[in-house]
Parts: sequence; C-alpha cells; structure tokens
Amino acid sequence: MFKRSEQDKRPPVQIFVDGTAITARQGDTVSAALLASSRDVRRSTAVSGAPRLPYCMMGVCFDCLVTIDGVGNRQGCLVPVAEGMRIEIQKGKREIGK
Repeated sequence: MFKRSEQDKRPPVQIFVDGTAITARQGDTVSAALLASSRDVRRSTAVSGAPRLPYCMMGVCFDCLVTIDGVGNRQGCLVPVAEGMRIEIQKGKREIGK
C-alpha cells in the first residue's frame, strides 16, 4: 500500500507485529511503520467488525488503535516505535484485563 523512499537512510528498528518481525525506521510512529510494512494491518471495530486503517495520523480519528506491549487501545499514530516493541492488531472488542 505505502512504500518507503529509497532515500530514507534513518537507522532500522525491529518491531514485532502479531508475532512477526518487521523493520521500521527510527522516528516512525507505530501507524507509519505498519502502513509501510506491506502487511494487512486493518483492525476491526468492536461493535460492527468494520475494517479500519490509520487515517488522520494526528490522533483525532481513533482508526489506528492497536495493542502495544500488552496495553490495548493505544493510538498508533501518536506512539513512536522502539526496538523490540510488540504490537498486536486489534480485532473486535478487547477482553477486559488485557
């Protein structure tokens, strides 16, 4: 869907998305890294199950909700990636206590 510029020389950062290692770039937000990964990163809404992708990329729309290092409902567009970060694409409603 999105492609990184070949001129992007920022250092790589390894993150894990649903258990699979992907390479992001230092300074990426979680949402930017997911969109650049070429993976299907659509989450599904809690009520209808409708698919959503990061949209506004500035924290207004909440379409980028993911679980980051075990903490759910995080806005991926506002969180910078960090080495070893574990991200889960949210599918439907989140279980209480998770």
